[in-house]
Amino acid sequence: MADRGCPLEAAPLPAEVRESLAELELELSEGDITQKGYEKKRAKLLARYIPLLQGVDPCLQTENRIPGPLMTAGTSKPQKSRATNSRDERFRSDVHTEAVQAALAKYKERKMPMPSKRRSVLVHSSVETYTPPDTSSASEDEGSLRRPGRLTTTLLQSHTSVEPWLDRVIQGSSTSSSASSTSSHLGGRPAAAPSATTALTGLAAHTHIADLHSAPPDVTTGLVEHSQYECPQVASVRGVPRGYSRSVLETADGVPVNSRVSSKIQQLLNTLKRPKRPPLKEFFVDDFEELLEVQQPDPNQPKPEGDQMAVLKGEPLLVGTPGPPSLLASLQRWGTTQPKAPCLTALDTAGKATCTLTYGKLWSRSLKLAYTLLNKLTSKNDPLLKPGDRVALVFPNSDPVMFMVAFYGCLLAELVPVPIEVPLTRKDAGSQQVGFLLGSCGVTLALTTDACQKGLPKAQTGEVATFKGWPPLAWLVIDGKHLTKPPKDWYPLAQDTGPGTAYIEYKTSKEGSTVGVTVSHASLLAQCQALTQACGYVEAETLTNVLDFKRDAGLWHGVLTSVMNRMHVVNIPYALMKVNPLSWIQKVCSYKARAALVKSRDMHWSLLAQRGQRDVSLSSLRMLIVADGANPWSISSCDAFLNVFQSRGLRPEVICPCASSPEALTVAIRSVCVVKVDGTPYLCKTDEIGEICVNSIATGTAYYGLLGITKNVFETVPVTADGAPVSDRPFTRTGLLGFIGPDNLVFVVGKLDGLMVVGVRRHNADDVVATALAVEPMKFVYRGRIAVFSVTVLHDDRIVLVAEQRPDASEEDSFQWMSRVLQAIDSIHQVGVYCLALVPANTLPKAPLGGIHISETKQRFLEGMLHPCNVLMCPHTCVTNLPKPRQKQPEVGPASMIVGNLVAGKRIAQASGRELTHLEDSDQARKFLFLADVLQWRAHTTPDHPLFLLLNAKGTVTSTATCIQLHKRAERVAAALVEKGRLDAGDHVALVYPPGVDLIAAFYGCLYCGCVPVTVRPPHPQNLGTTLPTVKMIVEVSKSACVLSTQAITRLLKSKEAAAAVDVRTWPTILDTDDIPKKKLASIFRPPSPDVLAYLDFSVSTTGILAGVKMSHAATSALCRSIKLQCELYPSRQIAICLDPYCGLGFALWCLCSVYSGHQSVLVPPLELESNVSLWLSAVSQYKARVTFCSYSVMEMCTKGLGAQTSALRMKGVNLSCVRTCMVVAEERPRIALTQSFSKLFKDLGLPARAVSTTFGCRVNVAICLQPNRLGKLAEQGTAGPDPTTVYVDMRALRHDRVRLVERGSPHSLPLMESGKVLGAGLSYLLILPGVKVIIAHTETKGPLGDSHLGEIWVSSPHNATGYYTVYGEEALHADHFNARLSFGDTQTIWARTGYLGFLRRTELTDASGERHDALYVVGSLDETLELRGMRYHPIDIETSVIRAHRSIAECAVFTWTNLLVVVVELDGLEQDALDLVALVTNVVLEEHYLVVGVVVIVDPGVIPINSRGEKQRMHLRDGFLADQLDPIYVAYNISGFPGVLNVSL
Repeated sequence: MADRGCPLEAAPLPAEVRESLAELELELSEGDITQKGYEKKRAKLLARYIPLLQGVDPCLQTENRIPGPLMTAGTSKPQKSRATNSRDERFRSDVHTEAVQAALAKYKERKMPMPSKRRSVLVHSSVETYTPPDTSSASEDEGSLRRPGRLTTTLLQSHTSVEPWLDRVIQGSSTSSSASSTSSHLGGRPAAAPSATTALTGLAAHTHIADLHSAPPDVTTGLVEHSQYECPQVASVRGVPRGYSRSVLETADGVPVNSRVSSKIQQLLNTLKRPKRPPLKEFFVDDFEELLEVQQPDPNQPKPEGDQMAVLKGEPLLVGTPGPPSLLASLQRWGTTQPKAPCLTALDTAGKATCTLTYGKLWSRSLKLAYTLLNKLTSKNDPLLKPGDRVALVFPNSDPVMFMVAFYGCLLAELVPVPIEVPLTRKDAGSQQVGFLLGSCGVTLALTTDACQKGLPKAQTGEVATFKGWPPLAWLVIDGKHLTKPPKDWYPLAQDTGPGTAYIEYKTSKEGSTVGVTVSHASLLAQCQALTQACGYVEAETLTNVLDFKRDAGLWHGVLTSVMNRMHVVNIPYALMKVNPLSWIQKVCSYKARAALVKSRDMHWSLLAQRGQRDVSLSSLRMLIVADGANPWSISSCDAFLNVFQSRGLRPEVICPCASSPEALTVAIRSVCVVKVDGTPYLCKTDEIGEICVNSIATGTAYYGLLGITKNVFETVPVTADGAPVSDRPFTRTGLLGFIGPDNLVFVVGKLDGLMVVGVRRHNADDVVATALAVEPMKFVYRGRIAVFSVTVLHDDRIVLVAEQRPDASEEDSFQWMSRVLQAIDSIHQVGVYCLALVPANTLPKAPLGGIHISETKQRFLEGMLHPCNVLMCPHTCVTNLPKPRQKQPEVGPASMIVGNLVAGKRIAQASGRELTHLEDSDQARKFLFLADVLQWRAHTTPDHPLFLLLNAKGTVTSTATCIQLHKRAERVAAALVEKGRLDAGDHVALVYPPGVDLIAAFYGCLYCGCVPVTVRPPHPQNLGTTLPTVKMIVEVSKSACVLSTQAITRLLKSKEAAAAVDVRTWPTILDTDDIPKKKLASIFRPPSPDVLAYLDFSVSTTGILAGVKMSHAATSALCRSIKLQCELYPSRQIAICLDPYCGLGFALWCLCSVYSGHQSVLVPPLELESNVSLWLSAVSQYKARVTFCSYSVMEMCTKGLGAQTSALRMKGVNLSCVRTCMVVAEERPRIALTQSFSKLFKDLGLPARAVSTTFGCRVNVAICLQPNRLGKLAEQGTAGPDPTTVYVDMRALRHDRVRLVERGSPHSLPLMESGKVLGAGLSYLLILPGVKVIIAHTETKGPLGDSHLGEIWVSSPHNATGYYTVYGEEALHADHFNARLSFGDTQTIWARTGYLGFLRRTELTDASGERHDALYVVGSLDETLELRGMRYHPIDIETSVIRAHRSIAECAVFTWTNLLVVVVELDGLEQDALDLVALVTNVVLEEHYLVVGVVVIVDPGVIPINSRGEKQRMHLRDGFLADQLDPIYVAYNISGFPGVLNVSL
């Protein structure tokens, strides 16, 4: 390898030059020298020996080579001796390395954004605290110095030039499975940027108040849409930064110029300008089903062109060779005739011989064990074991002596040994699967040593603990003192030559499942004879063994064949190899061993440790068996090892790579063929790679207890292209991939378990590992600690690469190495890596003898337990089977839609409540037209009737108000406004009060003097910087002439801390109402018309936009009247309210309804629940409230905080049986899971099952649907409506704006609960409020839709708001959203557009009178829907999927920025575990929603802004993210930046 594969025409290089070259290679592989320095020094060393052609690398001049190293497993002819002075240049090992370096050289170096994290994430344990891990292979079969990788799964013809092949590799396009939007090669012609019409503008499409919010700039095209009006922002109720100054938001249309996040988004989104594949011809799939694209075969993929392969006959076994007839006969012969001959020598970790087992001792101890097993183990006077029973052998890797005794003791007793690994903990990697194997084999007894048993985990009784998944086992210690000496005339009658099972060897698949391969006595004998003949073993030879002696080649050579030939085996334990990698070479020297059994990993370790060791000699070796199974790149380690040790007596012909598998044992003993991997086992062509099959008696016979797969593997009948069987005897599939090459050599290129099918192409895990190893420098990760596996995402395999990072590696170095690995794999293998993760040192699960436990690593990755320190996600390059984007067809006219509905028999989706004129006397209605008049009337007629009762956190009453008390307090406020504030009728007044009676009194004081009140949430004293600007903004936008507040808040508004956040000099007049004089108002103002403005309702929408709506006196009284009738509120009733009193229905219930209806309201401020979670439920129980209102945030707080305290609450006397209805106030889709959890949790406290119900309202109408349950006279008459119905709809249909009902549990099903029900006209029980009419209209054509059609909910009601209040008096939005008309049908009715998508459906349920009713289902806000791939997604659906992905995800919010989907996740766990969530979030969104996540943001709990109703403010979150104000733990950008993928972390 030192010569880099270049041909040498002269004599062989001198030994010192070869040694220098080998050391130079090692320096390069370890990162101690740069690639440029390596090439310079190498050229200097070889200048005297190789004539260079100017400008041409001599490595590329050789013709007629197979492009890649391949392992020869066997031949059909006697092995020819190889030349001692050179290696066969056709099969040189470094072609792949050169190809990787050449491909990377084509990429221009460029500065890429480096990953950065929060400092606490970067801080790991110091370098000193790490134990450097072993550099063993990614699998047990890997570990070379510079392992090249296989290029394709179809063999390239051997007579092709390497240079054109390299050109094709370098110039080829990036991965053939390209994504919908990626970039071309850097060196190629740049693709044109997409036009402005094709660029996605994300969330710029707001409907009713879109112009109030700055549209995000389209950073993919540079086009920026400037809005006419700025958007007022609002602060969240959480105590983290939420608000942002207007100057920040105005910069760059909402994106600060100095924003670190937005600049990286701007930079990375430029990579999406150049689509990687041509546009699809057909975009539109007008169906509810979204069909995943079917991968088409690559037309450029090489096709097999050779002739059909013939069956290769192996070298036959020699007949008539004298020897024992069986293995046990050999043991008896050597044990009696050569009792002092050494059989096995065991070493300790210091390299000293601890025990030498002679053949005499092996024979006597085996007999003692066999006698004990057959005669001394009883159960109820019956023998515990009988012939054929399975027995587990549990021995550590450091005790081969006792294992050998146990193995042969079982054979002598006609028992079947099942060797397994020692389980050190109850959660060992793969131990559960081993337990399943033991259970399926019926194992009841385990043999072990005394020392091993003491080290096993113990139960409290002192016995060996039962491991997870393991059957109950009896443990037998087989040390000498525990065994019984047999009588002299006793001899077991063991039958060891027939078809019976000799032993069972376990095998672990790539999925982690464990099966047992049974080996018969006949196969065992044939295998030993074949190895004896093939390896030329003779008596008294010494063999050094580094492999696992319990399975595979270590068992066949070191335990079985060695006994047949009376060989001496020196076993090198794995622990010794970790301490002294040269130990096996030293033992070869000291014992003059003739044969050695190693892996390429051991050779690699020896190379690293051999410097300075001049006194070793390998001249005694005649065979060095490299038993790497199917690792095709061990040949590189062989080359490097030979270059170094050839000068120390190692002959080239000594090195013998071999391939094997548990099913086939040793390959190419008799008949060999290669068949296709999938489907019918057709013979492959001569230039085609397939699975190697063998026909021999020296193979396994079955998978124990698994008849189905046994027939497929052990009884395969290969057939020709015509379907004719090639033999009348079955073949055994080896699980090895390869082909039969020139000179009838069997070439092995990989394992079937390592095969990954991505799209329609196959890739081998070992090949990908080899490519990663060929990327220099390698000093940032551990060379032998790389794992490659595939995970199934969206019905296709995705490649994942995991490596252990050195503790001294910097973030920059590691990221650059990861980027180069992605480039190399994409260029060499034409496939993208889905995820590349680096984990801290010594954290990946290990296999028993080193290496990485692949299946356990994969399991940890899928469960989010890998804990990486660096992650690059690359979904844009890998996921190419997404459904085709949807393109809307020409719209159908509204008239056609109505005709279509009529033809289909569907009615128009319209429903209405009761008429108010039928319910009340008109004179009474006129009397209660103005709330100020109502309060005066109640103060006069029922002055001492209590209206309000306010509770604090301790549950005590802090304030009350009767009718007369409220009236007098309102008069004093009105007098102060007129005298001190000098306000006139119509002036606006901001009410900045905490929740309480003072707020209510100030509201009615404004009405008494004709002012227009505006309720404002007070600023948080500990967070003035973000909450006070919101207060100032509302005061300014509402044009308030005066601010009313308490003394404490007044002082806060004028404090020095406030001056740092806002300009306190620009406050309007601020009046303190705590100490106002008791003055009576001269006259109470009476509005001239009911249409006069009563109050302004400022609120924050679910999209984070602040806007105020105007409520007239007529609408206010109509709202109170509808709620009174719907909820049957009378003066004798008590209701409990746990809502914020500043906007929407919460304000109406807190301030308006009690005065109008006369009922008593128990007021519970939601903020008080932070210190006493049970306050609300205790108040409901104490005051026996029949009706209570809350928000989703309050319900969630109670569910999480009181989940384990229901028993304690019951002991305190909390009883919720008095509740008839508990209504959740929200402006969103009903949260079914939360309401069901709440009902189920507090059922033990007496909460009725039907009590919890939902409401629906919005800004244009705060109360559209209320759903009370069995109240008053209706309950007494038994005429209450049916339970709220839940339907399941197909989420895929919703994306196409359609509704399709499915069964519960169906794939992609989404449960929806109705928000209100409508019974037939004339009935006394209605759930849509009286006077309210609802219709479903098309979002664009504004035409009416039919039943069960998805559209926008329009509402017509007397209590609709009259319009938006804006600074500039803009009326365009008013006309569009508050005075909308249908384009067809009833064009006279004035409707208000709610901005919410939903549908009406006539259900099969009926009320007490037998009438069917209509149910209104709210799907989500139209403003916050995500337009992606031509379809409409609702954020709540994506968020629900993400929250289910991992238990550490506390909350989630999604939004889009231009064409990127951004997922923000709150981490409820350690910051070091944050990176686990990146892959899980990407996976679940792909699987369930067919979307590629562009950005994953991991933040602390509480960062996602929530409004007072518990609804997420996603657009506010987006602005905070782009302004770099979230302080994220980790930000991952899943964006393609080159033919690999660029994923950057902030």
